[in-house]
Amino acid sequence: MEKEAHEQYEYARKRIKQKKVLYFHFVLFLVGSLFMFVANEFFKVGEPMEWDIWATTIWFFIWILHFIKVYITDRFMNKAWENEQIERLVARQKNKLQQLESKIADDLKK
Repeated sequence: MEKEAHEQYEYARKRIKQKKVLYFHFVLFLVGSLFMFVANEFFKVGEPMEWDIWATTIWFFIWILHFIKVYITDRFMNKAWENEQIERLVARQKNKLQQLESKIADDLKK
């Protein structure tokens, strides 16, 4: 039971860290986007193209991917999911091994 409680604690700690990094990434995105907008509009860096819109759009897309990883992918593909997949694959391998052993035994009887 203690091992299970420790695993739950570690999972919760990992999830909190992921969310913290995601929030930091969002704040960095906002500040960076504001900086790029000011640099382009007021200081005319990169004239005549509006590069800040493209850079902000690409950065936002990357942030959306990060959000999906934290809130969708990692929520369902956690340690329990990994253990379930491992057990399923081990059971499949054992089943194939038994089939091969029975086939070899049948071939030896002939």
